[in-house]
Amino acid sequence: MDKHTLDILEFDKVRALVAARAACSLGKAAAHRLEPSVQPGEIHHQQALTTEMTEALRAGLRPAFGGLHDIRHLVRRAQVGGVLEAAELAETVETLRALGELDRWLARIGDQFPRLGGLRQGVGEFAGIVVAIEGCLDNRGTILDTASRRLSTIRREIGQVEERIQETLRQMLRSPEIRRVLRFPNFTMVGHHYVLPVSKDHRGEVSGSVLRTSASNETVYIEPTAIGERSAQLSFLRAREAKEVRRILRWLSAQVGMVAESLLGTLETMAELDLIHARARLAVDYQMTAPHFNQEARLVLRSARHPLLEALFRGDPALARPPEAKDPSPARPEAPTAPSAESSPSPAVEPDLPASTPPVVPPPAQPRTVVPIDVNLGVRFHILVVTGPNTGGKTVALKTVGLLAIMAQSGLHVPVAEGSDFPVFDDVLADIGDEQSLEQSLSTFSSHVRRITEILGKATPRSLVLLDELGAGTDPADGAALGRAILDELDRIGSRSIVTTHIGDLKTYALSSPGAENAAVEFDDETLQPRYRLHIGDIGQSNALKIARHLHLPEPVIARAESYLAQRRSGGIPEWEVLQKLRKEAEDARQAALQAQAEADRTREALARRLAELQDETRQADAVAEARARLQPGDRVVVPRLGYDRPGRIVKLDPRKKTAVVAIGHVTWNVAIDELIPQTVRTPAASAPASKAPSARPAISLDEFDQE
Repeated sequence: MDKHTLDILEFDKVRALVAARAACSLGKAAAHRLEPSVQPGEIHHQQALTTEMTEALRAGLRPAFGGLHDIRHLVRRAQVGGVLEAAELAETVETLRALGELDRWLARIGDQFPRLGGLRQGVGEFAGIVVAIEGCLDNRGTILDTASRRLSTIRREIGQVEERIQETLRQMLRSPEIRRVLRFPNFTMVGHHYVLPVSKDHRGEVSGSVLRTSASNETVYIEPTAIGERSAQLSFLRAREAKEVRRILRWLSAQVGMVAESLLGTLETMAELDLIHARARLAVDYQMTAPHFNQEARLVLRSARHPLLEALFRGDPALARPPEAKDPSPARPEAPTAPSAESSPSPAVEPDLPASTPPVVPPPAQPRTVVPIDVNLGVRFHILVVTGPNTGGKTVALKTVGLLAIMAQSGLHVPVAEGSDFPVFDDVLADIGDEQSLEQSLSTFSSHVRRITEILGKATPRSLVLLDELGAGTDPADGAALGRAILDELDRIGSRSIVTTHIGDLKTYALSSPGAENAAVEFDDETLQPRYRLHIGDIGQSNALKIARHLHLPEPVIARAESYLAQRRSGGIPEWEVLQKLRKEAEDARQAALQAQAEADRTREALARRLAELQDETRQADAVAEARARLQPGDRVVVPRLGYDRPGRIVKLDPRKKTAVVAIGHVTWNVAIDELIPQTVRTPAASAPASKAPSARPAISLDEFDQE
């Protein structure tokens, strides 16, 4: 999909919202790589996975990602024969245990959520590797004495030699002559060598090798000659220990390398699972719904909200900075926001109030909320021309439509109400905002023309085209002519298109084109404040003179502007206003009809479900009656009034009286045959287990492993 469009619609910030909800680095990396698809099958599959995970989260069935790390670099190193360190193997086994937990979670929820359960096919079995590593490492990543017989023997010998060395040093410390020359009365270690801390003034009074001097040069650390032989023996044993530890690490790394392909595939599956989990968390956090897709290239958005604006107003930490938009955010506070101290400085005490009067504290500002919009394309028209004043929310409406279409095709749920409908666009092409190019010495107008040329070359009947301020940046007459020609070309191509404009001649384009329709952003004539709602069928007014008067432009200037405007309108015939009113009434009637149709569809679906339930109940009753007719003494049955958990056995049948004698435990009961429910025991065929990656049992034991 068009990368320029993804950039200007700030899809990277949507990725950031998803990544912030991933549980581990695998999911975060996958979220930052998230791209919209143009394949309907893949889109439906990803949406179904998001829906199932959303339902699982709401049911309290959250996957446990604890302990899962991105160890792909370690696995690849082991795959080519590299040796992993003990800490790296500890991280690997922690991840393998987490993979086992997630595999069991997928198995538990597989019947209820089959698409999520199907991910188990990409999860390998690594119990053997876990056992091998846990048998050699403790929880802190230290090689255990029991990792091999050889290591156990070597460490036992090391312990014995160390005990002899320490005993010799303890005997030396008992000597008054030795204690007199020490800086402190204890032995210590330098590296793996046992030493005595001798004062520098008595250096020659202790026989041995100086291994280190203190920073102040007041203390020298001497390995006494009395332990020299055993110290050399200890060094030899430690070298053997290091060699054996290295051999164990090589063996464990080889076990990891042998299942590298399966493990890497499993980690990719876990990255996908975490991405699905992050998408579902975003849907739950922002009350999003699963988009419904159609084949008719019809786009219907009901109560659509811009997700990035909502995240901004919530203070979502995933957004490092607020999204930039040409129009201010289409949002309104629930209550008037109190002026800040910076914008409205005032003294601490009003001059006409006593000094003891406490200052008036303004009420806290209410949280801002995004005003939802309704948009449709492809139902009666495929081009929507949006007009209205600046700051009214035209650009944000444009971005909302484009961003939600991209999110829907990325497997994400979208912030819209039920009844919304999406096509699968082959591309979303947008030209929004001031794109003056200093590097290419292009003006804003030139940049827009170049971008529109690119868009017209790519657009198809299955594309969504979004153009902001069409015809702006040049002479109004030329801009209007060029804008009409561009709209004609989009009409010829058949793309689903939304354009915004301030040019008056383009506002009436929809009146002469059956494939186009007008829309206007709502504006309060009394307060001169935007309401950020979008009204399809209306032609927006710029309200420039009203805004200018509100901003205290000199009245003579405004009066002169009004006279010029009246002269310009005197020769015109305002039939378009009548036509606009008629079209608005028709649109209102159509919306009411669509709503009634949707209600009728829901009623029909409910009736169909009830009919299916009744038919199923009838089939079940027929099956039970047929089974009762075949009952024989000895058959097992259940009598509901005596308890479903107490099955019995038929002792005697009396078809004439339609009764039966049933033994339940040690008691017999006379019951009507119509009360009996036959117990038909069927042994289901064993289903083939899901294809799993090969088992990761060690192929060679440590004792058979080649030594270094």
